[in-house]
Amino acid sequence: MKVLVLNGPNLGRLGRRQPEIYGATSHDQLAARLVDFGSRIGVDVEVRQSDHEGVFIEWLHEAADAGWPCVINAGAWTHYSHAIADAAALVTYVEVHISNVYAREGFRHVSVLSAKAVGVIVGCGLDGYEYAISHLARGVDSRA
Repeated sequence: MKVLVLNGPNLGRLGRRQPEIYGATSHDQLAARLVDFGSRIGVDVEVRQSDHEGVFIEWLHEAADAGWPCVINAGAWTHYSHAIADAAALVTYVEVHISNVYAREGFRHVSVLSAKAVGVIVGCGLDGYEYAISHLARGVDSRA
């Protein structure tokens, strides 16, 4: 099984951007951690990050065509990108947020992605990615 982990804008700055919120782990370190985690549970994990919405959408289309489930942290696009929400609806995915978005600014409380997600993980730090991968690996669809 392959799981595609997609990170949106500014997440490439992990470890440098607001470490008091997002921690000191870099995106490269996170990617290595998730690939290792996946190998330990029998899942091929591929981690990608883009600050470009069109690229992110193309990756979702690629996942849809290949039948890969996704872990999606769309960053700020979470709150307004209906184009990403439409593309995400083509795949099975878990929405992940490193911080507790509900303890932050009001605009972060709204997600255009949550309605079609099989799960939403908020505020569990980087562990949330592993929870999401595990959930997808079990083939659980909790939209029902």
